[in-house]
Amino acid sequence: MGRTFFKAGFAFFIFCNILIAQSSTQLLSPRIETKIDSLIRLMTVEEKLGQLNQIGGTWYDAKHDRVGEETVKLLREGKIGSFLGVVGAEETERVQRIAVNESRLHIPVLFGFDVIHGIATITPIPLGEASSWNPELVERSAHMAGIEASSAGIHWTYAPMVDIARDPRWGRIAEGSGEDPYLGSVMAAARVKGFQGKNLLDQGSILSCAKHFAAYGGAEAGRDYNTVDMSERTLKEIYLPPYKAAVDAGAWTLMSSFNEIAGIPSTANHWLMTNLLRDEWGFKGLVVSDYTAVQELINHRVAANRVDAGILALTAGVDIDMVSKIYVNDLIDPARSKKLSGEVLDESVRRVLRVKFAYGLFDNPYRNCDPSVGKKVLLSKEHRDVARAIAEQSIVLLKNGNNLLPLDKSTKTIALIGPLAGNENRRNLVGAWAWAKRPEDVVSVIDGIKSKISPNTKLLYDKGCEIESDSGARIEQAVKIANQADVVVAVLGESQHVSGEAASKTNLDLPFMQKELLKALHKTGKPIVLVVMNGRPLTLQWEADNIPAILESWHLGVETGNALANVLFGDVNPSAKLPVSFPRNVGQIPLYYNYKSTGRPLSDSDKYTSRYLDAPNTPLYPFGYGLSYTTFTYGNLKVSSGTIKKDQNVTVSVEVKNSGTRSGDEVVQLYLRDDVASVTRPVKELKGFKKISLNPGETKTVEFTLTPNDLSFYNLDMKKIVEPGTFTVYVGGNSADCLQTKFDVVE
Repeated sequence: MGRTFFKAGFAFFIFCNILIAQSSTQLLSPRIETKIDSLIRLMTVEEKLGQLNQIGGTWYDAKHDRVGEETVKLLREGKIGSFLGVVGAEETERVQRIAVNESRLHIPVLFGFDVIHGIATITPIPLGEASSWNPELVERSAHMAGIEASSAGIHWTYAPMVDIARDPRWGRIAEGSGEDPYLGSVMAAARVKGFQGKNLLDQGSILSCAKHFAAYGGAEAGRDYNTVDMSERTLKEIYLPPYKAAVDAGAWTLMSSFNEIAGIPSTANHWLMTNLLRDEWGFKGLVVSDYTAVQELINHRVAANRVDAGILALTAGVDIDMVSKIYVNDLIDPARSKKLSGEVLDESVRRVLRVKFAYGLFDNPYRNCDPSVGKKVLLSKEHRDVARAIAEQSIVLLKNGNNLLPLDKSTKTIALIGPLAGNENRRNLVGAWAWAKRPEDVVSVIDGIKSKISPNTKLLYDKGCEIESDSGARIEQAVKIANQADVVVAVLGESQHVSGEAASKTNLDLPFMQKELLKALHKTGKPIVLVVMNGRPLTLQWEADNIPAILESWHLGVETGNALANVLFGDVNPSAKLPVSFPRNVGQIPLYYNYKSTGRPLSDSDKYTSRYLDAPNTPLYPFGYGLSYTTFTYGNLKVSSGTIKKDQNVTVSVEVKNSGTRSGDEVVQLYLRDDVASVTRPVKELKGFKKISLNPGETKTVEFTLTPNDLSFYNLDMKKIVEPGTFTVYVGGNSADCLQTKFDVVE
């Protein structure tokens, strides 16, 4: 079979017959599916297993920037189907030419990489972006990341992470969209559409990969890689919806999670990968394991050896073995002896080839290999503008005592204090899973503030202490500087390395020396603005009790300084809302707004109810919370009908007024409660939100439509139904402070 056939024949079929739809639940055209089958029949067992083999590339080898000869040999033999971490248009072209020109069947390879929140133009961490409650801007951010990634030779990103996370001890909460399945689903769909674009064949589009399937965020004790044990109801109602939203939005790939669910590791879970994902949801793309997850089935003790692990994973429906090399090295004999089903093997190969066809690699294996593209798009002004806009909308105003913020640009003297404020720690501002190679590309807080203040304003700076170490503290010097100022801006928080993967923590306070620094600054009596940079909710009870103004900035990316300065000085009115509850202390964790009632709900007058003796049940800052430099007043909440049938919609309307003196944006949030049901239901669930802009004194009527799907739940038989009864509607600016009304559902 010559290369000419693949290059000419398949090119014709791709452009004439392929169905590049925004839903991966569709097959490609019948002719392309037939061609895939024909190609599979030509393949040896080794070549089939090679398509399912993904190996680590140059990014994982600091000594080399080119794929080595040992790997090239495997490539020529058709034993590699994809790479993790080969980056750079020149190198991906070189490697692809070997695959296409020198292997027997000329099958192109896929190049994957972890593009989580940008590759050069780093945007806020995903948890920060979710704080914007602006899916259109999040989609644009993901598409920008795809454009830059594709310019570096990348086809495939291992994002978005769509895991629901209710436990901030888990470091990977930074990579997702928080605790809520509705918000998480909206953001999952936005990111998939952003990465993949309107058409996968368009320049700048890359394959997305929803991860980690499934329920990785439910790890016990918030400890990474730990077990997960939950009911089927919780799995389906809380943890699975964002994955389903990603599939419905067109995600072509998913990644299996490290964890087990109820005793079965995800990478060996046939019900999850086949019965649910393929049979019920109709997913036709591929599933890749997480890093060495196939081999780790041995550590889970569900496989005795590498052969057993490979057969379990492949039979479950995990198509690509990331890095373990078990499929390609250990499953040849089982495949020949039929211990491994030939049908199972062929189906996995079919999925991998289907994705390569969908991405157009058989027609143009060298797409994304033009080095000149990167020079035009990486860190371009247009991209930096997008990064700044999303950063500005990711900053949450948690407290603003005496309207300390926004600051006056003509303030006589400002003291800027903290290890994350200056130029020496700019790399930490981008957060986890960010590969900013040049710290000078990141706008520091001090540079951002300098660009805003009056020429007559004196800016004093001292880092005060290190980010994590207790040594090298210079608190006395910082206090001396603070005493000379009219206002203190303290920029404190986490380094980029203490959130993300393998970064679980039991203490969520500010690092010890940073907190000592803040307490010393507080004793000066100067007004303090605290800017918190972090990858997870922190326990800020002392800070909330003692510091007049607090901004939650997360890790904001390359435009950190400009975005923060715009908010600090009022050029941008903060509009972000928390996508996750902030606990008062770690003893409250897990903590989330959509909890269920108990038989003994909280009563302040009765000890024998569900309560703590030493702290309130409530979070320090609730889900959906975030202040503005103006105020918003809600009123006239209505439903279109007080009684509807089970198959009808109901419209909810509310009037929102800007009752302050500045223009601002408000995220209007709608929550719903099924008051009495055949199974216990959450006290409220987010079912819709809209972000609106209002001038001072302006009023807008905001409408939501609730559908039967919004009213439904899984009944005793785990079937989705709508039950007759009374529903309570809540509308407000956060999950705790809402207007409410009711309507009835009848048969």
